[in-house]
Amino acid sequence: MSAIFSPAAFDFLRGLARHNDRAWFEAHRDAYERELRAPMRELIEEMDVRLAEVAPEVVGDPKASPFRIHRDVRFSKDKSPYKTHYACWFFHRDAGRSAAPHDNGGAAGFYFHLEPGACISAGGLYKPPRPALAKVRDAIAEDARGFQRSLGGAFADRFGALTEEFVLTRTPRGYPADHAAADWLRYTSFTASRPIADAVVTSPKLADVLTEDFAALTPLVRWLNAAIGYRAAARR
Repeated sequence: MSAIFSPAAFDFLRGLARHNDRAWFEAHRDAYERELRAPMRELIEEMDVRLAEVAPEVVGDPKASPFRIHRDVRFSKDKSPYKTHYACWFFHRDAGRSAAPHDNGGAAGFYFHLEPGACISAGGLYKPPRPALAKVRDAIAEDARGFQRSLGGAFADRFGALTEEFVLTRTPRGYPADHAAADWLRYTSFTASRPIADAVVTSPKLADVLTEDFAALTPLVRWLNAAIGYRAAARR
């Protein structure tokens, strides 16, 4: 297939980073629609077709999957109105059609992030609500080996290990400090990511790279979803 994004997508985001205000955005809205919004929808549709073969229970929706480019500034000191990246989320079909990973019932899924010099593919369970986190912890305590297996193979080759961004300093309440899975039980977010070069994002290879990345993440995503109560599917 041909390239979905062009270098102009990065040009727009660089310009937005320099002029993060409504006047500039509205003056360049056509570029936003043409270079970011429309191509992202095309990518989501392409990946949804591919996910039907990789992980049929995970879907992409051109309306629900993209994140808003507007920032929520209600509780932030930074009142810049726009994000300087663009992203989308592929979610479990039974978890609701929200694009926000932490608002869709706590299900694991896949993520693509487009930002000049900082593009990534990612997946897993990002900062789940307490009920979902409790279920994952209980599942890890009971099946640490199964969880460990989901982090091996292609996952280890392409992603290395889980992101250690949200990890408690102590074992959470309800579990002994010397539990065999104590290191995993301290995680409050279960995600992994890897960088994608800008040149790949603007090439015909992007969908192929994301397909391989999401396939490598599938054992982890499915293990987490099973722990929460969302089933894998053999077909759509």
